[in-house]
Amino acid sequence: MPVKIVLGAQWGDEGKGKLVDILASSASMCCRAAGGNNAGHTIVANGITYDFHILPSGLINPSCKLNIVGAGCVVHLPSFFKELKALEEKGLEGVRQRIKISDRAQVCFDLHCAVDGISEEILRGKDGGKNMIGTTKKGIGPCYSDKVGRRGVTLGMLVSQSQPQSGIPKWEQRLRNLHDMYTGTYGSAALAKYEVEAEIASIKTIRDELITGNYILDATPFLSHTIGNDGKAITTSSQFTSQPPQQNGNTPSEVGANVLIEGANALLLDIDHGTYPYVTSSNTGLGGVFTGLAGLSPLSLTHPDSSIAGVVKAYTTRVGSGPFPTELGTTIPHVSSLDAEYGDKLQQIGREFGVTTGRKRRCGWLDLVLVKYSCQVNCYTHLNFTKLDVLDTFPEIRVAMCYKDRRTGQAISGFPADLDLLEPENLEIVYETLPGWETQTTGVKEWDALPQKAKDYVLFVEREVGVPIKWIGTGPRREDMIVR
Repeated sequence: MPVKIVLGAQWGDEGKGKLVDILASSASMCCRAAGGNNAGHTIVANGITYDFHILPSGLINPSCKLNIVGAGCVVHLPSFFKELKALEEKGLEGVRQRIKISDRAQVCFDLHCAVDGISEEILRGKDGGKNMIGTTKKGIGPCYSDKVGRRGVTLGMLVSQSQPQSGIPKWEQRLRNLHDMYTGTYGSAALAKYEVEAEIASIKTIRDELITGNYILDATPFLSHTIGNDGKAITTSSQFTSQPPQQNGNTPSEVGANVLIEGANALLLDIDHGTYPYVTSSNTGLGGVFTGLAGLSPLSLTHPDSSIAGVVKAYTTRVGSGPFPTELGTTIPHVSSLDAEYGDKLQQIGREFGVTTGRKRRCGWLDLVLVKYSCQVNCYTHLNFTKLDVLDTFPEIRVAMCYKDRRTGQAISGFPADLDLLEPENLEIVYETLPGWETQTTGVKEWDALPQKAKDYVLFVEREVGVPIKWIGTGPRREDMIVR
């Protein structure tokens, strides 16, 4: 059975949502493997802008019959239902009938959000805030920390029908224990705005909605049964949900012919392979797909129609703290005033604001050292090169080809784990300068309609990276995509 995986190749915000939307039109199932509502995808379809956070973007297409939030995800349930409601208000139909959450996913509480904010404020007060992570304050890090510390609450635990002897549900006792632990760590004054009793009452109401709406899925046997290696497996999810089929008023349609896996965040934010510690708290790369969606066979990628698409923005952006070798700004050492102007121009033309936080994104030239490293980790079969049209008015375009240690003059092999090597005062970047095309490409849909210099830029990147560029984004709309 063909499985198509879409992953961010840089620091996120590459425009994964549009490719997912296009591929979802022929997919019967779309899955999220990791992350929480700290992620953000924007899709413009039929003149309407949709923002996705925890929900899989496949919900925008009615033909995508089932969308799954996998076991590797952390789910802030009030945000989950708020996002569903927002999609319904924009006219999307059947979204509640087409979404399931793995019973092994973790519950992200309001308590985690409060602790996330406290932790960032503590870092802000140390060393002038140099060590701030730049978290979205959505509770993602504390939730994953409690997961790894074996203190967390799974969705399966939340909706469990078992009656403990104490009379207090296990999830409630665990939340109270977490509150006691964090109060002991940070003090009651720091958590004064958080009320554990209020959250318990809220979660009880949400729990009832999860059960009656039959949102919880025993995902591992379902995925194993659905995504076989013969390409013919077709089933329904009813037998794997939290209620019998006859009690389920929202039985999803048959699924199975074509599966789409939607990555969240991006490779350089991966907890293991990103710019640690300035990363998110989950595995955002290819490895996270198979842990977050257990039951999905790696052998499915041997199907001739399977693919791993890496989404690469035609320049580079980053939200929050952490190293950014090609960043362009007036405060960055060794950046010329002209390049600083280019950085501002990228930010303004590209409308580089975070979907989740609204923060300005830091902007810089395309970094092929980073992209090549991303390709090594994620084994992309194709690339989606996005936002090419943002470069339309640039007379010249630079591309980072390799790094040197400014202190020794020695070349740096690959993308280093030692972040000191990536400090602007220590890092020298060798750039290749290409001529700009200075012609509008917004909305171009055919390869042959691109200016030759725009083609040259795409072909240069393709040749240097060694992975074919199949899709080229030329604007924000669903239709603004060249397929080669």
